[in-house]
Amino acid sequence: MSPTPGNAQKFAREHGIPNHFTQLDQMLALDEIHLVVIGAPNYLHCEITLKAAAAGKHIVVEKPFCMNMAEADLMIDTCKKAGVKLMYAEELCFTPKYVRLKGLLDEGALGKPILLKQSEKHDGPHAPHFWDVERSGGGVSMDMGCHAFQFFRWMNSNNPVKSVYAQMSTSVHNEKTRGDDNGIIILEFENGVTAMAEESWTKPGGMDDRAEVYGTEGVAYADVLQGNSIQTYSQKGVGYAVEKAGDTKGWSFTMYEENWNYGFPQEMEHFVECVKNDRTPLVTGEDGRAVMEIIFAAYESAGTGKKVSLPFKTDAQKPIDLWKKSHNG
Repeated sequence: MSPTPGNAQKFAREHGIPNHFTQLDQMLALDEIHLVVIGAPNYLHCEITLKAAAAGKHIVVEKPFCMNMAEADLMIDTCKKAGVKLMYAEELCFTPKYVRLKGLLDEGALGKPILLKQSEKHDGPHAPHFWDVERSGGGVSMDMGCHAFQFFRWMNSNNPVKSVYAQMSTSVHNEKTRGDDNGIIILEFENGVTAMAEESWTKPGGMDDRAEVYGTEGVAYADVLQGNSIQTYSQKGVGYAVEKAGDTKGWSFTMYEENWNYGFPQEMEHFVECVKNDRTPLVTGEDGRAVMEIIFAAYESAGTGKKVSLPFKTDAQKPIDLWKKSHNG
């Protein structure tokens, strides 16, 4: 289903799908649909979730979970009352290299974790709604920091986050957005683990996604894109190399099985199995809410210049409001 005329029709034709819609209610009326994936702009996540739950559909919500904490609570509550599963789509928990990295930590090969690092960088989003903070709620720290925050919680066995400290800036894309295009966020967990996220919309040359784990008895580095690629040199450029690669002339790293490498098929297979066999998903609506709380705390920290303790309660409608409130003052 897509509200843009022709989009869903074209996709359905290419993939042999019998039905396509421009109206959500018409799609939700189909009894044979058991699970829906919400890949709409952030500001629509809550509205679509409530409609899907009322129609008795299980729900997968793309990141970030929603726009604010009130929406997060309403989504979780509504789905529980409707008896449908609410799953949070965080693919880093399914990315093969990161799954192996967590396995090393869980088996004790690295000792006890001390410092976790994760970074995701590219030259900016592909759709206009990401740049519009009224529809997105925030900049890169919300759009990509959410990946890191759930990654840290997952790697650290969902230990509670104690505090958040963040530095944000709009360094390059001032004409496009009021949101942050660079962010460095430090999390302190109650069990003493420190985690640092580096997020950027200003890195040219394609996606960069990597993690580091430092333990008492070892260290491990995982680079999602550089170990599953073909180092390529082309004078005229290749047709497609890797997500967000602006120019492929000269040296580039062309991906093999890119979707599998990110963990998208594994993620969706897991969620379908959870619905079929009535299991609790690896990443739940509560996880999505916990990430939202960290996002809001990060924007508050960037706005005030102070470390923010969790639990963090706020009535702010969008994370960006907490940064701009002080940033512009």
